[in-house]
Amino acid sequence: MTACVALFFTPAVAWSATENAPAPDLAFGAYQRGDYSVAMKEAKKRIASNPKDAAALTLVGQLYLEGSGVARDLSAAMEWFKRGADAGDKEAAYLYGAAALNGAGAPKNRAVARVYLEKAAAQDQPAALHLLGELALENEGAPSDFGRAADYFRRAAAKGDADSLYALGVLYKTGRGVAKDDREAAEWFRRAAELDYAPAMVEFAVYQFNGVGVSRDRSAAAQWFRKAALKGNAVAQNRLAHILAQGLGVEANIAEAREWRDKSRAAGLNDPSLDELGASEPAKPAAGK
Repeated sequence: MTACVALFFTPAVAWSATENAPAPDLAFGAYQRGDYSVAMKEAKKRIASNPKDAAALTLVGQLYLEGSGVARDLSAAMEWFKRGADAGDKEAAYLYGAAALNGAGAPKNRAVARVYLEKAAAQDQPAALHLLGELALENEGAPSDFGRAADYFRRAAAKGDADSLYALGVLYKTGRGVAKDDREAAEWFRRAAELDYAPAMVEFAVYQFNGVGVSRDRSAAAQWFRKAALKGNAVAQNRLAHILAQGLGVEANIAEAREWRDKSRAAGLNDPSLDELGASEPAKPAAGK
């Protein structure tokens, strides 16, 4: 499993009360209504009376991040998120930590990034936990720490994080950081698939199609392949082309098999074994043309 560390921003931060800052009222209410200038005004009013109002500090950062009511300014957003994180907001800590890791709006500094990600992880912020798991796999040039990664992924998975559910499935599939266990792998993939995570749909469908770690059910597997294919997953499109061509778990349909083969090829997955399906039929001209 290869670590892939990326910076993701949520479209809106969900705030909750902290010891130092009650949940935003007028400010957050205005934000929810889309009255962003009032949201900014009320948030800054709160900050003026309490400089450690974590929720209000984070709200200002969110407004700058989105460009809602103000010009979008990633650097300004990160400055506010840092203040919100230092005041105890877990979402701000994750966002600032991720930014410091990637140098997006904040000085790139892995040590600082880890400090803020750990702040967020201490409050069970799932995205921070997952990112720390990815860092354990990357491990700055040292051998990957799969056991530590599994611990972080498990904590994030308990919060319903689809990335971590999938990552745990991969670890159990490969036996890295945990004992290899196909039943466990299938279960983690299933849970991630049910959260609409396409790569997990493919993995679980393969397990289900072959009857490994779970009861064999080719019809159900075909449905998972189709769901992932419709989401643009090239591997699922390829697998669906194969089972439609052979009628495995579904009624054979060569024309549809060609369509999915062509979609997977367009996405960069070329499978010569599907050449035997022939070329797709040209589109028929409209009536009267």
